Amino acid sequence: MSVHVSLDELLKERGMSLTELSEKVGLTLANLSILKTGKAKAIRFSTLDALCRVLDCQPGDILRYSDE
Repeated sequence: MSVHVSLDELLKERGMSLTELSEKVGLTLANLSILKTGKAKAIRFSTLDALCRVLDCQPGDILRYSDE
């Protein structure tokens, strides 16, 4: 897939665990794990909004496109 999720890097930069993010965003750990590993096929705008709010970032900080 050409769209990559940079959630792992953002969590490291913020010193936050996936479990902590799960609690703050209100998503299950399983769903966040699927997103983090790049296995997700889609993401809801409400989920992206919540992630950006909690991680204090822009959507482009989470999702990036690469044609490689």
